[in-house]
Amino acid sequence: MSSSQKDVELWIENYSGSLLRQAYFLLANKEDAEDLVQDVFMTAFLMKDRYQGKSSPLTWLKGILNHKAADLYRRKYKGNETVSMDYFFDENGSWRDQDVRHHWDISTDTSASLLDNENFNKSLQECLQALPQKWGFLIRQCYIQQKKAEEICQEVSISTTNYWKILQRSRMQLRKCLDIKWFNNTNNA
Repeated sequence: MSSSQKDVELWIENYSGSLLRQAYFLLANKEDAEDLVQDVFMTAFLMKDRYQGKSSPLTWLKGILNHKAADLYRRKYKGNETVSMDYFFDENGSWRDQDVRHHWDISTDTSASLLDNENFNKSLQECLQALPQKWGFLIRQCYIQQKKAEEICQEVSISTTNYWKILQRSRMQLRKCLDIKWFNNTNNA
């Protein structure tokens, strides 16, 4: 067994769980996430000579994973998902749902503690998974991975205008979903 093969086997043993969690978080589809992690390890094995040890193996593998996720997105989810503006606006250009403009009545202390609340996080994940695949991917890249718009647009081959429109629509759908699943749910009070 070669040294490269032993290294990759050790990486599989040590980093599979972390990479799988990251992949599932990015793609929100278990099968795609598992396939992606397998692809990451195959790529790592084939390109082991390019790993220079300047970063930890996990950092290098996560870099491969992020690029593979963007590639998968381009191949699988590139289709033009369109949502008619009629979904959001009436024939006069007014919001169909006036609730999108109201503010949640929560304090700064409460909003900070929401992220520590397991039930809120479950509701948030359900709402993220309910978004179209493309939208969920972009939301995760922007708000969770904290990547810059230009970088995301380049990775997934979309215009910045389209990117900002998708983010706005995603936020509106997330808000509506969280209103239903969390803020207006009397079980969460």
